[in-house]
Amino acid sequence: MASVESNKAKIAKRVIEVLEFFDEEHPEATVMDIVRRFNRPQSSTSELLSSLVDLGLLYKNPCSRSYAPTPRAAMLGTAVQPGMVRDGRLTGLIDRLSAQTGLGVAVFGMVGLKAQIFNWRAGKRPLRTSGPAGFCGGQQEHLSDSAIGWLLLSTVAAPRREGMIRRLNAEASPERKFSTSEMSAIVQQCRDHGHASGVAGFGSIADITAVLLPDQPENQPLAIGLVYEPSAAIDASALLHSLSDAVGRSAEGDTAPVAMVQPLFHAA
Repeated sequence: MASVESNKAKIAKRVIEVLEFFDEEHPEATVMDIVRRFNRPQSSTSELLSSLVDLGLLYKNPCSRSYAPTPRAAMLGTAVQPGMVRDGRLTGLIDRLSAQTGLGVAVFGMVGLKAQIFNWRAGKRPLRTSGPAGFCGGQQEHLSDSAIGWLLLSTVAAPRREGMIRRLNAEASPERKFSTSEMSAIVQQCRDHGHASGVAGFGSIADITAVLLPDQPENQPLAIGLVYEPSAAIDASALLHSLSDAVGRSAEGDTAPVAMVQPLFHAA
């Protein structure tokens, strides 16, 4: 029974991997593109893609033998999402921030004791990371390991939050142990201000400036951040101002372009 459950989990993981493969740089994919990215067997990958076509989640181009997501894949679950997600304002916000800054834009959520990249839009310059797939959607990291994790953790009510911090420290590897009192103070500061700047994590050398998205369901926070490699040309406070303004406008339904601080274009 355990092996059957394990196989089911592997299949579910591979379905998500396939869907997350598609982005601005990869609007289509062949079987071998998926095989090479995730180091999967060719025969089972071909069978999986065919199944996703049968389910209406992928289109197959009969000429190029490549695959692309269908609208059904994009619309799954949208009816029960918060307004910014359901009506496309979050996607529009990502588009505008990416175009106006040239920096990487990421949306993050909280999964248990981990922060996860829910969506990633690469900037004009690739980020240096230690992961084979780079900085990408789906990656998870403990909440204590990055500024975005501190920000997400700050949305949890104090009693439960303190318990989570203690557990994070107890489960951390020796090199990632921390002072629980210092971590509590950092997280409280994020809660007081509603934003965070610091290490981006996820195996990268990048920094991040991030804010919480408003009007999210309890215990289901979302945060959006601009991700960039440290540089004297980057003004984190200016980034924060522009990011906060853009999120505020998007929350109100205002899709007008946001004025960005000029040095940000040079930094990008």
